[in-house]
Amino acid sequence: MVDVKQRSSGVSPPDGGWGWVIVGCCFMVTVCTRAVTRCISIFFMEFQAHFGADYSETAWIHSLLDCTTMLCAPVGSLFGTRWSCRGTVMLGGLISSCGLLLSSFTSSLELLYVFMGVLTGLGFALCYTPAIAMVGCYFRRRKALAYGVAMSGSGIGTFVLAPAVQLLIELYTWRGALLVLSAFVANLCVCGALLRPITLREEEAEEGGGDRRGPVSSQDAELAVKLSNESEGGCSSSGASPSPSSLPSLPLLPGNPAPQVARRRCFSSWSSKEHRFLLLPDFLLLAVSFLFLASGCSLPFVYLVPYALHAGVSHQHAAFLMSILGVIDIVGNITSGWLTDHRCLKPYRLTCYIVSVAMEGLCCLFIPLLRSFPILVPFAVLYGYFDGAYVALIPVVTSDVVGAQYLSSALGVVYFLHAIPYLVSPPIAGWLVDITGSYTATFLLSGAAQLASALILSTVAGIRRCCLHRPPAHKE
Repeated sequence: MVDVKQRSSGVSPPDGGWGWVIVGCCFMVTVCTRAVTRCISIFFMEFQAHFGADYSETAWIHSLLDCTTMLCAPVGSLFGTRWSCRGTVMLGGLISSCGLLLSSFTSSLELLYVFMGVLTGLGFALCYTPAIAMVGCYFRRRKALAYGVAMSGSGIGTFVLAPAVQLLIELYTWRGALLVLSAFVANLCVCGALLRPITLREEEAEEGGGDRRGPVSSQDAELAVKLSNESEGGCSSSGASPSPSSLPSLPLLPGNPAPQVARRRCFSSWSSKEHRFLLLPDFLLLAVSFLFLASGCSLPFVYLVPYALHAGVSHQHAAFLMSILGVIDIVGNITSGWLTDHRCLKPYRLTCYIVSVAMEGLCCLFIPLLRSFPILVPFAVLYGYFDGAYVALIPVVTSDVVGAQYLSSALGVVYFLHAIPYLVSPPIAGWLVDITGSYTATFLLSGAAQLASALILSTVAGIRRCCLHRPPAHKE
């Protein structure tokens, strides 16, 4: 009864207060998941020496970890929606900690695939998406800034953990280092315990309606009306008393007002209506671009340290490059969130995202020319900044497309789309290293994939802009 009363009343996003605790928890979740995943590449040389494996075989560990994290992201969204974000994150912390603990006792590369790749990745998946979605529930006006601070955990974590992991390996071997990481990752359980649930007002779930407007094509409008009719029919048959809200607008061409289509949402049960955003053309185009992005964005984090060692850089300096990536990643996270929260840039969030991805791809094209530590540092600075910028904007751009009420489910799909590219691209890149004897093809593949991702969205945005400014045809 109390829960029903809370749902009927609800609250507005506080844009502060306990919301900053949620941001801090999400920050630690990204440290324990994404930063730890990035630092796995530091173990590669140790694994190769201990198990007698080549590049492609060792790369499967990182691929399985990243793939499982993203492949199971919808599971984390489902558990967070049907159960609770708090319980889901605590369960994920326990599973991932056990995965790293068991990895420290493995006697073969295949067992590392299972424990570090699959089991730890499953735990990370249960933590990552619910924690990110909770930030969107607590913030509306300062959402981009909140996400920028929360997502900067991957950068700060990489900056701190990269030299720490290298030191742990030197002091306690790779098995001892994994034991320490297992204890560190167990802090995810504490973060989950602090994720206090919040029930938003129905109108607040749409992020204020008028704050997010963009051009809607005729096909999108027809789809919206169709979904509205279906939703009204479903709610009336269930006997629920829905409240009106608006269909999320599609912001590929920002800065132009468009009519909002009224519809109704039925909360009587979880159904396929929770995934109606999958039919939005703009979300489908965003999804295709994510496939190309995921094919290239992880390769520098996997192969930067091995490439630096191959070029004659010392182990300490190679690990320090990862630290530079991490600390500049923080700057990209926070500055991109802060800047795109300003009124003059808020309509152009997607443009900022496209520019960040394109610049990241260009950086990768030039890395084969950099063969010493002093000139690898500028690459780490530039790549780290633009990586942080686009990572902080992924949940913001996704929220702009689908609306806050679908954000958890949409993020599950978005990170699910990263799974297959994360699985196959590092082994393919390792195979290219094995057959060519150099890293040139690997980094060219990474840059081309990221440029393709940016090109897809920019081309579609350009086409729609031309259609918007085309004068209407006059009937004779």
